[in-house]
Amino acid sequence: QVQLVESGGGLVQPGGSLRLSCAASGIIFSSYSMGWYRQAPGKQRELVAHIASGGWIKYGDSVKGRFTISRDNAKNTMYLRMNSLKPEDTAVYYCKATNGSFDYWGQGTQVTVSS
Repeated sequence: QVQLVESGGGLVQPGGSLRLSCAASGIIFSSYSMGWYRQAPGKQRELVAHIASGGWIKYGDSVKGRFTISRDNAKNTMYLRMNSLKPEDTAVYYCKATNGSFDYWGQGTQVTVSS
């Protein structure tokens, strides 16, 4: 079956960095567009970054210039490098795989930015 497993979350101070990973199995990873989303308490889930199967990238406005999305098709893994973290980046971060017909989600990883 399809599995998306996020890792790399944790507690970091403002201005710090983290790298999230999303390891996929059960799909032909290279043919899927992948994305990172986040959901803070009391807020709707929002797009953080998206990377298409062909490599096209889009970022949410609040993370442009601070976050970098990438993928390694040989390792069936997507990454999110997060720099200059702010308290408002605190949320559960989810990865998503989509091929236009099916969407799959991971279980999420908590990122907390606090001093």
